[in-house]
Amino acid sequence: MDSKIKTFEDACKALNMDPEQVLPVVSAMPEKHQKAIVSHAKLVIIAEALNEGWQPDWTDDDQWKYYPWFRMDSGSGLAYVGYGSRCSTSLVGSRLCFKTSELAEYAGNQFKELYEDYFLLR
Repeated sequence: MDSKIKTFEDACKALNMDPEQVLPVVSAMPEKHQKAIVSHAKLVIIAEALNEGWQPDWTDDDQWKYYPWFRMDSGSGLAYVGYGSRCSTSLVGSRLCFKTSELAEYAGNQFKELYEDYFLLR
């Protein structure tokens, strides 16, 4: 997939957002959760940009929604392994769903570090 969205800043540009202004202030959160909160915010914006206005309709059982699927192992840490899809249920928040399997795969690979920061407690 050839996407113009290669970074968080690219996603902000596509959505006419200022990357310095859209991220939450997390200083009141425990330090161990700050990076996860910021990473989630970045992933939400990236997903919105990649989906180009598409939003999942959870009342439509025929509409498939896709999301990156990862595995965790002691050797390589978090690793993208494929994508999942659901028609009316989900194992992931709808803000991180994609309209195609190709977008889910792209996001899982291109933004692996952000997913890692979001999912892993370190």
